[in-house]
Amino acid sequence: MQKTSRITLLMIFGLFFFAAVFGLSLGLALSTTKFIIDNENFTEFDTALPTRILDINGELITEFASEEKREIISINELPQHMIDALVSREDRIFYKHHGFSIKALFRAVIGQTFHISLGGGSTLTQQIAGTLYCDRTDRSYMRKLKELWWAIQMERRFSKNEILELYLNKIYFGGGTYGVNAASKYYFGHDAREITPAEAAILVVQLSNPAHYNPFEYPNRAMDRQKYVLAAMVDSKLITKEQADTSFDEYWANFDYTRTGNTAIRTRDDNAPWFSEYVRRELSDMIYGTDDIYSSGFTVNTTLNLKNQIAAQNTMDRYIAYANRTYKKSSNARQNQAFKIYTPLTELLTLTFNLGELKVSQQRNETLALSTYTKQINPIVDVMSLVMGIDSLKVGVANKANATAKSNVGKNVIEGTMIAIENSTGYITSLVGGSKYDGENQFIRAVQAKLQPGSSFKPLYYSAAIDSRQFTPGTIISDTPVVFHTADGKPYIPQNFRGEWKGDVELWYALAHSMNVPSLKVLDGIGFDSAINRAIDLLGIPQEEVPYRGFVPGYPIGLGVCSVRPIEVAHAYAIFANGGKEVVPIAIRNVEDKNGKVLLNPEKDVRQKQQAKGSASQIISPQTAYVMTKMLENTVKSGTLAGPTGNGSKFSYKDSNGKKYTIPAAGKTGTTQNWADAWTACFTPYYTSVFWFGFDKPGQSLGLELTGSTLAGYAMASFMQKAHEGLPFKNFTRPSTGTVDVTICSVSGALPTEECGNHKITLTFLDGTQPTDICTLHSGNSTGRVLGIYRLKQELYKSGFASELLIKDDEPLTFNLDGTSSNKNNPAISKSYEFLLQEDEFGNAPDYNLFLE
Repeated sequence: MQKTSRITLLMIFGLFFFAAVFGLSLGLALSTTKFIIDNENFTEFDTALPTRILDINGELITEFASEEKREIISINELPQHMIDALVSREDRIFYKHHGFSIKALFRAVIGQTFHISLGGGSTLTQQIAGTLYCDRTDRSYMRKLKELWWAIQMERRFSKNEILELYLNKIYFGGGTYGVNAASKYYFGHDAREITPAEAAILVVQLSNPAHYNPFEYPNRAMDRQKYVLAAMVDSKLITKEQADTSFDEYWANFDYTRTGNTAIRTRDDNAPWFSEYVRRELSDMIYGTDDIYSSGFTVNTTLNLKNQIAAQNTMDRYIAYANRTYKKSSNARQNQAFKIYTPLTELLTLTFNLGELKVSQQRNETLALSTYTKQINPIVDVMSLVMGIDSLKVGVANKANATAKSNVGKNVIEGTMIAIENSTGYITSLVGGSKYDGENQFIRAVQAKLQPGSSFKPLYYSAAIDSRQFTPGTIISDTPVVFHTADGKPYIPQNFRGEWKGDVELWYALAHSMNVPSLKVLDGIGFDSAINRAIDLLGIPQEEVPYRGFVPGYPIGLGVCSVRPIEVAHAYAIFANGGKEVVPIAIRNVEDKNGKVLLNPEKDVRQKQQAKGSASQIISPQTAYVMTKMLENTVKSGTLAGPTGNGSKFSYKDSNGKKYTIPAAGKTGTTQNWADAWTACFTPYYTSVFWFGFDKPGQSLGLELTGSTLAGYAMASFMQKAHEGLPFKNFTRPSTGTVDVTICSVSGALPTEECGNHKITLTFLDGTQPTDICTLHSGNSTGRVLGIYRLKQELYKSGFASELLIKDDEPLTFNLDGTSSNKNNPAISKSYEFLLQEDEFGNAPDYNLFLE
């Protein structure tokens, strides 16, 4: 009996406890529901905290904020196909459920348990509930339960249309836009009231992953998803197939493929707009969910050095303007000259032979008329169409003219880009993506453009030549006209810049002066595959991209006929400066939340991956990297960068004691075929910088006045001079073993004798590849025998006479001052003697000392 009483008391106590807990839970639930009723007014939003972007020294670059990109619109003002697209894509049973779908929840649980993708499990109500009250980056079951709870409460509180209206005004659509109205203006340039079915499909596609399906960044991805949404709407009989097809065709027919991402420019103070946009895109790929980059109050610690960035921006502004002035002046001069000479001739032919299609004066007048309309009349028409509300005029006339003008800009306006990275860390310290950053110019050329590198590509495979030990900096190579033959037997005849030839030169000299024929002989010597593999490794191009980059085995690859990004070129040259070790360019060091806790640490991730690679992170040996660095220093001291850098003197500074020092620099210029692109890559022990100038659309030539040396080289020198101010002296790190400095004869490449005179140079070799033979070209014997093949051929090619001769590289040529020679039976050689030993046009006797060393 007593035992029964105890059990009864325990049961009563348990019931009271359960009732208390249940009552407390119910009270909390009801109070929370009351909180929804009292506080959920979706025309009012919590204050968003902007994301602060800081440079390497903690200085503010800019802030990303969201308020100006959120606009409220009533659901009654939206086209029905906007609602239909949303429901078809995200929640087809939206009007039937009470906030959740058992089937979808079960599918989500299975997917979460077995780590497979079976589609989303959240209804529209759950999505907006999760956005408002949960952390949607949390993938736990607890978050799903909380989201489910709030969805049920919202269904109790609001009608279906009210939930849709809340959703369409609150949800994130990408590009920093919240709500369908702001998103419509961002993606399409008009408000949501004018959305077409195809545009509605594009918008709902963004909901799953706006960074992945942004139509400006990935149009093909967006197009595929768009087709799927439109097909679903057709299947549900919400629109006809004809409506879907017409809307789809119109959308892509008018799509602006030149837009890249954040075209809806916000008015904000920004000390580095190009870099900020690059960081924004990087963040968009890293962060998605309730926390976003426009309202969560992040602090982004970046790699930018604002002092260097300001120098870079000023430099690029100045030299892009200079390039366009020079180009316009030379183009006008050539055009006027052409009209002056050829127009009268063609007019005469037209009248004489009745060739109407040759009537150049008429074509010229039409061209001038179109140019005048585009530049002067069209802007007025554009404004009037807006003022008077004549939309057809804007669409039919003004927009076509604007499109024509925009297309011509890409063909006739010179753009430029630069990027600078710190060799030891890969920090992007400066980045300028083009001319002025605005709504029409957001293509970050430094990281997005795929361009032909021209001769700036040569050092990449020269490093493989040094590794092969077949070639050394002192290897003698003939810079003379030559015919190469492709695998199918076709001739390939390269030319040097301005068609000049130097005769026999050393390898370092050929590289420093960007000679094409010696470089292709180097390429021939190491093989195409070896050269291409080394270039890909240094550039860091992912293997999946290689087939689309033009790395075709053949002689053109030796002259940089492939496509690379400027950031990849910087990556390659920084490896030389970093002792052959991999350098990964990064822009974001870490991201802190609003409480100062590190949320993301990209730099740490990069370092861990490099450490995991072990020896694989050593792209080339420290010894090869150092030999290449010493060779490329000669480009600055005496090669194509000597003029822009003052033989390196522009990098001279004084320390606090007034003592002068010069920071060493190395680099290479590049000018592509038809002088279409101008490059310069330069590195010091501190930084690597890459500069490019050219046209966004190929087809035009910069001209002989704007080359890698005369344009990009001077821009580089101006920036690097500023970037190194205040830095102490630092030299390139030399490996403790494996390299040796040797003085050689600059004519023969052998060890010098006293007779070599001033023809001596000290070069750095891989240990074991330095010359051991003594120079035999310089000798003062009793017969007065002069130099053989080298000096003779040097003068022949300088004179331009050699093109008429057939002299082989290995032909032994020796002769005496009286003209006798053991080779005199060779007609070509005899002819060359006669040419060289004859009197000049003024009757002067030949200068025999010319051939004596």
